[in-house]
Amino acid sequence: MLNNHLSTSLVSKLSSNLPDKAPKRSLAMTAQALDEYDYDDDHSDGLSHPKPRGADFSHGIALYLEEVSVWFDSFRALNNLSLYIEEGELRCIIGPNGAGKTTLMDVITGKTRPTEGSVFFGQTYNLATMSTEQIAESGIGRKFQKPTVFENFSVLDNLLLAAPKDKRVMGSLRRRLDADTRNTLEATLEQIRLTDKTRLPAGLLSHGQKQWLEIGMLLMQSPKLILLDEPVAGMTDAETEHTAELCLRLKQNHTLIVVEHDMSFINAISEKVTVLAQGAILAEGTLAEVQENEAVIESYLGR
Repeated sequence: MLNNHLSTSLVSKLSSNLPDKAPKRSLAMTAQALDEYDYDDDHSDGLSHPKPRGADFSHGIALYLEEVSVWFDSFRALNNLSLYIEEGELRCIIGPNGAGKTTLMDVITGKTRPTEGSVFFGQTYNLATMSTEQIAESGIGRKFQKPTVFENFSVLDNLLLAAPKDKRVMGSLRRRLDADTRNTLEATLEQIRLTDKTRLPAGLLSHGQKQWLEIGMLLMQSPKLILLDEPVAGMTDAETEHTAELCLRLKQNHTLIVVEHDMSFINAISEKVTVLAQGAILAEGTLAEVQENEAVIESYLGR
């Protein structure tokens, strides 16, 4: 069991990142809930542990798409598209329905194979030759628009299920935690601001909180590149604002690609925006720059 020193340390660490009005009870509950999990400091639990990510970003580019085309029968979903995402960048992708945004995400994650062109994750991984599982293991995580959490399980158990453990050991949600998993869990709860919801069944969370939990489930796998598909769709204004803050925090340690239609949200988080239309890049630049682009106005903004 976790000793008192670690419990006190956790509460102190969590409290430093919560507003003054946060109920003290929630902090104690977080530490108590975590204490129900055995703590393994010597990796002696016999389970498989995460392997270090091997993507090589030495050239400063996290993702390369070069002259990528995707055909579905006679329909060309991506048209000779070339896109480069720098390490540590937060790139926003916008465009009308049918522009190729989903196909682009599918190509990056291996759900769809490019008909032509190449896709590389850093200098290391040729994504066009890898399975979806291999791509996920290489350090790429994707969150779809609709949250897919285990609604009957607690927030804490959802995060633990997402951790890169041997999934054959399902008999122990209350399994022993190695030091790396423990640290990732604590940091993730802070990031997604669900420290006071650890024991709550995920089904009782609000829509926005479920979205944050699913982002947290991605973070448990320590991805280097995170893809977010319309993360604020259906959120309240307050939830949208928090999600913008979350994305900016994530950028400190991750590369992000965000597909979104909400221009206020894009304005809050964007540095560089790529506009897609008919499977090709129509314009790139700051949001202000692309909003003044005549081709973008005609095909997407409609003003």
